[in-house]
Amino acid sequence: MHKQKLKTKNRRRSVKAFSKTAQSTSKINLFTTIKRLSPNWQACLSLAALIVLGWGYAAVAQTPAAGPTTAELKVAIDTLWVAIAAFLVFFMNAGFCMLETGFCRQKNAVNVLAKNLIVFALSTVAFWAIGFGLMFGDGNDFIGLNGFFLAGADNSPATGDAYKGVFSALNWTGIPLAGKFLFQLVFAGTAATIVSGAVAERIKFVDFLVFSLLLVGIAYPITGHWIWGAGWLADMGFWDFAGSTVVHSVGGWAALMGAAFLGPRIGKYQDRQVVALPGHNMSIATLGCLILWLGWFGFNPGSVMAADPGAITHIALTTNMAGAVGGIAATVTAWLYLGKPDLSMIINGILAGLVAITAPCAYVNIGSSVVIGLIAGILVVFSVPFFDKLGIDDPVGATSVHLVCGVWGTLAVGLFAVGPGGYPWMVDLAGKPIGPHGLFFGGHFGTLIPQIVGILSVGGITVLLSSVFWLALKATLGIRVSRQEELEGLDIGEHGMEAYSGFITETNTDGFSQGYSSGEIPQGSDLPNTL
Repeated sequence: MHKQKLKTKNRRRSVKAFSKTAQSTSKINLFTTIKRLSPNWQACLSLAALIVLGWGYAAVAQTPAAGPTTAELKVAIDTLWVAIAAFLVFFMNAGFCMLETGFCRQKNAVNVLAKNLIVFALSTVAFWAIGFGLMFGDGNDFIGLNGFFLAGADNSPATGDAYKGVFSALNWTGIPLAGKFLFQLVFAGTAATIVSGAVAERIKFVDFLVFSLLLVGIAYPITGHWIWGAGWLADMGFWDFAGSTVVHSVGGWAALMGAAFLGPRIGKYQDRQVVALPGHNMSIATLGCLILWLGWFGFNPGSVMAADPGAITHIALTTNMAGAVGGIAATVTAWLYLGKPDLSMIINGILAGLVAITAPCAYVNIGSSVVIGLIAGILVVFSVPFFDKLGIDDPVGATSVHLVCGVWGTLAVGLFAVGPGGYPWMVDLAGKPIGPHGLFFGGHFGTLIPQIVGILSVGGITVLLSSVFWLALKATLGIRVSRQEELEGLDIGEHGMEAYSGFITETNTDGFSQGYSSGEIPQGSDLPNTL
């Protein structure tokens, strides 16, 4: 035993001796290598060593910088969320492009794409110059009078009484002014895009551009000020969380008047019968629907305008549930009513549910969102043929989806809202409970009546202003293309190009009958009398 310990001890000594010898040899080799270098290299190595030592000393001696405060971090996170939500809503423009193009005929694809692309560019300029000021600028209960071109005092992201600026209606959200404008801009662009589908395949391109400028610059912000700009409807107790009325119904009313003044497409009505003019590509129409569904997760949850995890996730769930149930309801209803599960009805059913839940999404529970989506999906299936029978030719069903279901969603607030303080986010800046109280949840008609007044007043002023705009354009520029252009397709007549160059198109200048029996051109139609 003693011999084993001695052997182990000797081995350790041998290892230590070998290690010292190796270190000594390594140092000798290092010094030998340095001595072999030229004087310039030796000087550079010395200088590098001094720099490293100096940096190390500075790093140790420097006082650590103070990090951002909790308030600053909250502003940063809230702003990031609102920006992401705005990007999602902006991407809805791609969805509208795909949806409307797929629902329209091949010969008009370029025209539909061009309208949807340029409308957001025009909306950006119009809303920056005048729209944002009219909608959110300080003024009176009917119109904003400050903040044009984003000018004027503003100390965002201060909130409540600490806010000192000309956009007091937005003092509840603690993000910079640029973030507020960006988010509201994408909403304004959506309202204008709704009109595009309803007037497709027969409107002059220039007239649509002018109307879009007038809608986003004047009509949309005026009614928006009444509700989101702390105007008279807000004072009355009207609630619209994310825009069933502010955005969708306004766009729907404007679209309805445009389709009425334009008149139906050639061939839509023959021998007093409604003739289907099918879209050319249901694949991209379906893609458009899915893009819009995705964008709604920015549209509704983003309207919190703060990174509140409880509010965002709840709103996302109610939004998704209503859209899903709307699609299912439309599928079943179309199957029973039309005899087939029409894909276009499935698409519009999903969108109908999403539009309907937009106003009440933050105020209702999941069960209520199911009922809201269910009714919307049924409504849209009956609404589309109803407008057809009235002689209102809407190629994509925009009026049925955005107007009819926007009205339903606004009424749903007064029926299904859980009441002030029903959820943690239903409080004001001071923590006082706020929010609508639905008739079916222990509320009373005091909540429902302002919703009805809001629907009627916003609809009335939008119809009035839109009619003035359309009639003025009709009297000056003429709002409808010629018969020959419409038959050949607006891609050639308006843009001089084809969407599918080299493919056989459906263009046939004598493939349709006159389109109407003698004397059957609807009143107000701008269709040339040479029909």
